[in-house]
Amino acid sequence: MKARVGTSFEELDPAFIQGILPLVDVVEVAPDALAVALDGRPPAIPAATLEALAQIAEQATIAVHGIGLSIGSWHGWNDNYFRLLDQILEAVPVAWHSEHLGFTHVNGQFLGTMLCLPRTEEALDLVAQRAQAILQRYPLPFLLEHTVNLLPDPPASMSAAGFLNRLADCSRCELLLDVYNLECDAHNQGFQIIDFLDELNLALVREIHLAGGVERDGLKLDIHSRASAASTRELLRQVIPRCPQLQAVVYEIMPQAIPALGHQAWADELLALHSVCADDEA
Repeated sequence: MKARVGTSFEELDPAFIQGILPLVDVVEVAPDALAVALDGRPPAIPAATLEALAQIAEQATIAVHGIGLSIGSWHGWNDNYFRLLDQILEAVPVAWHSEHLGFTHVNGQFLGTMLCLPRTEEALDLVAQRAQAILQRYPLPFLLEHTVNLLPDPPASMSAAGFLNRLADCSRCELLLDVYNLECDAHNQGFQIIDFLDELNLALVREIHLAGGVERDGLKLDIHSRASAASTRELLRQVIPRCPQLQAVVYEIMPQAIPALGHQAWADELLALHSVCADDEA
């Protein structure tokens, strides 16, 4: 089965509707990025945005990809995220939803970035229980995505792939594989991508992400601001045939980067993705 091509949602932009939407089968929505806080009230998604999503849902499958749940925070996750997710689910049909396997808050304080979890039994139990609760709350497939490791890898009782395999087995969640994240970890940490892929149960992968980012002070950063590199696309070509349950390949681009990238370059990226997915089907 050919994987569908998807991309990030750009809010209420005619150029997106006319030039990008016809090129994709899946539109991925980040609730956190759509939320607006007014008059001291908790963040909420404006009605106009929800109406735009409802129109897009008539042409493409909607998937949700969270940023701010902070599922790995020891003190508890971000309940406000579920309010945003509920708004979207009430407005449009959603095929599946996902979140990052990491944490953005410690004791209620925002870190300014997302950090990886320690690969320990304690962290595994914590996240598995929370993933189970999400699956019970929402009758949708729930995916977790491995995050880029910005800090030196701490002592761990499991490998990166082994942690993901056990988490999926314990919680019944599925996985979102990000090939650009793998390249970032390989560059920054000496991470062995082939060993990771050989150990990971790729039958758990429903969705794949790719993106292009930047390098600063020797670190490759998970900032979705560029077209994907040739190496990232080649890695994608190698991975797709190994994921029998793959539903979609999604090119991520953050809204702030679109003016510099341009809609034509965005469209070219999606056309290249269609070619990659067609090659696999052949």
